[in-house]
Amino acid sequence: MTKTDPVLGTRALNRATLDRQLLLNRSPLTARAAVEHLLGLQAQNVKPPYYALAARLDGFRPEALSELMADREVVRIVTMRSTIHTHTADDALTLRPLVQAARDRELTNFRKGLVGVDLDRLAALARDLVEAEPRTMKQLREALLEEWPDADPQSLAIAARCRLPLVQVTPRGLWGRSGQVALTTAEHWLGRPAEPVPAPDATVLRYLAAFGPASVKDMQTWAGLTRLKEAFERLRPRLLTFRDEHGVELFDLPDAPRPAADTPAPPRFLPEFDNLLLSHADRTRVIPAEYWGRSWVGNMVYATFLVDGFLAGVWKLEEDTLVVEPFGKLTKAQRQEVTEEGMRMLATMHPGTSYDIRFGTAVRPS
Repeated sequence: MTKTDPVLGTRALNRATLDRQLLLNRSPLTARAAVEHLLGLQAQNVKPPYYALAARLDGFRPEALSELMADREVVRIVTMRSTIHTHTADDALTLRPLVQAARDRELTNFRKGLVGVDLDRLAALARDLVEAEPRTMKQLREALLEEWPDADPQSLAIAARCRLPLVQVTPRGLWGRSGQVALTTAEHWLGRPAEPVPAPDATVLRYLAAFGPASVKDMQTWAGLTRLKEAFERLRPRLLTFRDEHGVELFDLPDAPRPAADTPAPPRFLPEFDNLLLSHADRTRVIPAEYWGRSWVGNMVYATFLVDGFLAGVWKLEEDTLVVEPFGKLTKAQRQEVTEEGMRMLATMHPGTSYDIRFGTAVRPS
C-alpha cells in the first residue's frame, strides 16, 4: 500500500460489489455461467440458490438451475466456511481441494469423539460405502459405528464429511421436488477425479471479479482459509490497490467495473445466507452498522432485501402473502419500488400464484 492509493468510500465499494454480484443490473448470463462467476451459491437450504439467481438474472426460471442439477452440471457440496454451496461440477472438483486444509482443521473440534479412530481408514471405508450406493448421514453413522463402536457417532459422520468431497445426490435440491440428504463422492457422481490441491492464485482473481475490491482478510473470510497474503503479493503486479475509509488496503482487477458511488441501485430480494452478506471481513459495504445482527436470531437466519444497495429489512412468505419488514422507515417512493420488485420476484419464483404484499415492522432483537 502506498500513500497515493485512491480511497474508495463505503458507497463506492457497495456499488462495485453489487455490480460484481449481478445485483446492480440484472444479468443476461445463463444460470450455469452465473453460478460459475459467483464461485457458487450458499445453499444451506434447498431454495436459497434459486432465489439468489432470481435476484440477479434477467429471465431466470427456477427450472433452469434444477435441470443443471439433474444433469450433474451443478452440485451441492460442503466447501467454503464448512457450509453447503451449489457449485458447477468443475468448481466442486477444484474449490473443495483448495479448502480441504480448513476441513482437516475442523476435525480437531471433534477429536474427543474420535479417540482411537484411524482417519485414513475411516475415509477409505466411507468412500467405499457411499460409492457403493448413496447414503444418508444416519446410514453412514451406523455403518462407521460398527467399525468403531466406542467413538461418538456424530463425530464419525462429520469426519467422513470433512475428509471426503461428499455431494448431495438428486432429487435433493431440485425445484419443486423433495428428497432426504443422500451422499456420494463428487468424483463418483461426476465421473471424473478431483483436481490436485491448486495454488490459490486463480481463485483470488475470481474472488475479486465476484466480490472485489477486497482485502486479504475479506477473501479469507469468504473462503474460510488463512495465509492468503502470499498469493495476493504474488499477484500484486497484476492488480490495482486502493484503500477503504479506514486505511485498509484493497486489491482489485484493473478492468473490473467500479461504478460511481451515486449509481442507482434498485431494491433486491435476497434469500437467507446470501453470499453478498457473508463474504467480507468488513461487511459495512452492504450492512449498515445500525443493522448489524438484525437478519438473524440465534440459529435462525432471515431472507433479506436491499434498498439503495444496502441491507434494509427482512421478508418472508406466509401462505398467500409476501411480508416485508423494513428495519427503518422507507419513503413512499422506496415502498413502491420494493413492492414492484417483490411482485417481480413472486412472478419469477411462483408464476400463476396470487400473493398479497404486506409491510410490517421488523422486531428488534432484545
